Amino acid sequence: MSTGERWSAMAALVDRSRRALYDYVCRADHPVTREEAAEAHGISRNLAAFHLDKLVESGLLRARYQAPADQPRGRGRTPKVYEAAGDGLAITVPERRYELIAEILADAVADDPHDADQAARRQARRRGRDLGAQVRDCGEDLVAALAGLGFEPEASRDHVLLRNCPFHALATRQTALVCGLNHAFLAGLVAGAGRTDLLPRLAPRPGACCVRLDAAPER
Repeated sequence: MSTGERWSAMAALVDRSRRALYDYVCRADHPVTREEAAEAHGISRNLAAFHLDKLVESGLLRARYQAPADQPRGRGRTPKVYEAAGDGLAITVPERRYELIAEILADAVADDPHDADQAARRQARRRGRDLGAQVRDCGEDLVAALAGLGFEPEASRDHVLLRNCPFHALATRQTALVCGLNHAFLAGLVAGAGRTDLLPRLAPRPGACCVRLDAAPER
């Protein structure tokens, strides 16, 4: 899966219902029908079909038509079934995104080896902005996008706390560098999503993300 395809897949999984359906299909030991997925998650067949087809479009699932084993040939409508495509996405709990930092740093060194620190911040902001634009264009919620990225957001009226650091091990070793990249990435994500009501601020807390999204002051 290319970097662009990976970002598209991540954007497809920011919706909680869609992520749950994806996990269900990946865990199943058989191709899953729309009816089965809908019943398992207590949603309508049409809504399940919508999310499942979005996952197919993103390359995360495969779909085909398969008649049930007990259905005589040529009798009834052949149902559409879904199964995981390839190896899926690697997910850990709590979720980590070390590959993202690695890609940002590699691109930064290639872009400007003489000032890799500033180049890395530019790359981080650009990555965040591109993903934020995808989230906005898909009509997804920013908090759901943050959850899909592993930040474990907790939204209140005047701020969004990020309870998990997806870059924990690296942030422990290189705090200033990684927290700076994280801040740049989230600033780009908020800007790309068009959320002018939120302002990413560095607010380190033990065991949590170093950034908090505060309500932007009214102009």
